Amino acid sequence: MQEEKANMEKQAVYGIVFNEDRTEVLLVKRMDIPVWVLPGGGMDAGESPEEGALREVLEETGYESVVVRKVAEYLPVNKMTQFSHLFECRIVGGASRTGPETKEVRFFPLNALPGLPPPYEGWIRDSAANHPAVLRKKIEGVSYWVLFRLLVQHPILVGRYLLTKLGIHINR
Repeated sequence: MQEEKANMEKQAVYGIVFNEDRTEVLLVKRMDIPVWVLPGGGMDAGESPEEGALREVLEETGYESVVVRKVAEYLPVNKMTQFSHLFECRIVGGASRTGPETKEVRFFPLNALPGLPPPYEGWIRDSAANHPAVLRKKIEGVSYWVLFRLLVQHPILVGRYLLTKLGIHINR
């Protein structure tokens, strides 16, 4: 119960942005761990989940956006996860740019996504399905077994991920 309460206190926000006909999704390649993910991160003190998602989209992509709808609330399943809000956003201004956290910004066709770490592919599917109500479910695909398997397959990337969990960020 104590671990669940601690995980509920730490919250993350993510924004998913589709192109006009919803056939492509905007992804960012992280600077510290060069993998493609949805723009997002931790909430700042005093900000609402919506404000956090819009801030993260702007900081990581250069695009100003508005929230279209809340897609889901994902519940933590272990110490590697935290309560996460996912919002569908629409671009209203700005231009694609990289920054201190972002190596690349690009739209990808939904049927040709790059290799994504868990749980992003499932979150993209949840968003594309356009459910009428906000989903509330456990985060899927993030487990210690998956981490071990990825460590064997991609030791440098997983090593960098583990360092970020310790607060050590390696930017190139």
